[in-house]
Amino acid sequence: MSVVDSLFALSMSPTMLLLLVLLIALAESLALVGLLVPGVVLITAAASVAGHQSLGLPWLVGAAFIGAVLGDGISYKLGYHHREQVTQRWPLVHHPEWLGRGARFFERYGIYSVFVGRFVGPVRPIIPLIAGMMRMPARTFLWANVSSAALWAPAYVLPGYLLGRTWQQRLDLPPDVEAAAIMMAASVVVLAVMFSWGRAQVGRHGWAYLGIARIIRRIPFMRRPWLSMSRSGEVPLASLLLFVVALASVSAWTLLVMQHDGPLLMDLQAQRLFNWLSNDVLVTSSLILADIGDKLGITALLIPWGLWFLVHKRWDAFYHWGAAVGGIALLNTLGKAIFGRERPFTPDHLTGSLAYPSAHTSTSVVVIGLAAAFLVAGLPRKRHFWVYWLAIVLATPMALSRLVIGVHWLSDLIGGALLGLVVCALVRLSWQRRYRPPFPPCPWILLASASLFLVTLRIIFLPPA
Repeated sequence: MSVVDSLFALSMSPTMLLLLVLLIALAESLALVGLLVPGVVLITAAASVAGHQSLGLPWLVGAAFIGAVLGDGISYKLGYHHREQVTQRWPLVHHPEWLGRGARFFERYGIYSVFVGRFVGPVRPIIPLIAGMMRMPARTFLWANVSSAALWAPAYVLPGYLLGRTWQQRLDLPPDVEAAAIMMAASVVVLAVMFSWGRAQVGRHGWAYLGIARIIRRIPFMRRPWLSMSRSGEVPLASLLLFVVALASVSAWTLLVMQHDGPLLMDLQAQRLFNWLSNDVLVTSSLILADIGDKLGITALLIPWGLWFLVHKRWDAFYHWGAAVGGIALLNTLGKAIFGRERPFTPDHLTGSLAYPSAHTSTSVVVIGLAAAFLVAGLPRKRHFWVYWLAIVLATPMALSRLVIGVHWLSDLIGGALLGLVVCALVRLSWQRRYRPPFPPCPWILLASASLFLVTLRIIFLPPA
């Protein structure tokens, strides 16, 4: 069994599931972190897998209980011993309204606020911190913490556990596919958090950017490179980190995939899942996405925007976008030729074409990712989060459509997505080397309508390429 298959199997073991539930419950209850973690979604997924595997319910509830008690306890200690430092640190320094909301709740319910607050979503991660800052007696807090966690833990895990115990019988799922479904869902959530919330923290006003800047100011030989990289207004830290992480990830992933003789275990499970999900509507939609994401479709999509760049003599943007699309096409061609991985199914129009990496996935990541990066440059900082989430929502169906029509393995999609992120990072690093004048007002509706019209013509009149 390969390393990937071993990790994939280990991730769904009873011990790892219990640890995962404990960590999710801890994060959900931890000061401020709970506001950023989609705990309900994650715990429902983990509990459903545990229920499907018939993991003992007392053990599962116990793990959630311990995590909840630890999360509130750590939050209380932070507020009690580091009151001033906490309020001056990210994210509270940028969101004082969170403290105000928690303080009003605490004043309203007094010593019962910790017990009641655990069941009130918007203030749950704040109240233990406020309790510590307000010097609530430790014994009173402990009573409220333990008693509320004892009620909260079963309510938190039982719905997902019940779903897991019944989904195989009710839905008639093929065997051994739940792990693939959970892994794909978890991957989307992790990517969404990393490239929305995480991207914001390495931007100019994020805590990671500010922390690194403080460290570099104290290192004489690093100051000059830092200032040199900030000619465009800020050091492109987000793009640098994305490049390093994506390049290392795609290299490691490619080595693991190529060392495995045939598809991975997760590939086979994902294939069974999508074969079971397949229906006429889903297949038709996936074929349309296939036409949109091929060479002709991407060309039709980008022509109006390229013409707009040329009309306004924004050669820099035109060259960068051309390099991005041309570069990912070249890397996909080289990758397929070098690695020579066969497709699970090869339709006539793809005869002679190979599987790894997925060109549709990598190209959609490049186009949508760069569009999001250019778009947020002209938007208020608070909207960046939603733009990156929207980019992930748009790119995910394009990737998964390749599984629906059966022309790729799941590992091909992962490799393609990582390769696309490498190209995105390189193009953004080149763009951020120096100051760029802002774009003139853009006729978004007109250009988007033109793209839609050309893509529609491509789908109707031109055969798959």
